[in-house]
Amino acid sequence: MTQSPVDNRIELPYSGDERALLGGFLDFLRGTIEFKCAGLSDADAARSVLPSQLNTAAGIVKHLRWVEHYWFEVALSGRPSRAPYTREDPDADWRVEPGETISGLIADYAEQCAVSRELVAGLDLDHEVVFRGDKRLSARWVLIHMIEETGRHAGHLDVVRELLDGVTGE
Repeated sequence: MTQSPVDNRIELPYSGDERALLGGFLDFLRGTIEFKCAGLSDADAARSVLPSQLNTAAGIVKHLRWVEHYWFEVALSGRPSRAPYTREDPDADWRVEPGETISGLIADYAEQCAVSRELVAGLDLDHEVVFRGDKRLSARWVLIHMIEETGRHAGHLDVVRELLDGVTGE
């Protein structure tokens, strides 16, 4: 069995205002994504161990990078989308392309998370934008959704990592 990776995640906040708690939980989960991928080779990170060929460690990281981009940059801030997916290829944000490495994908994800942090830091949690025509989307909702989304995929990474090499952890 492989030795567990070093855990460099932030310590979860146990108190604070709503922004500190939401941001702290999201950053802990973002760190969990990196933690779950630590020590994986590029081959293992791209290897499918589940029925879905897209649900690889590298694919999950790539997907989360583009989820961060969509919710913080596109939906909340009105910036144009740069995501690789299209109507014809809705899963392109999961697909690991030749030449993409787990370290590169983790770096892209960390960079995108920094952009997301910066964008939301300048907004009140009650800040709302028009969303999908007639709906209203708040900064608070995006943070809560990203905690849910990142936590769900961290759980997927738990399973993927254990099936790859037996590494488990919190």
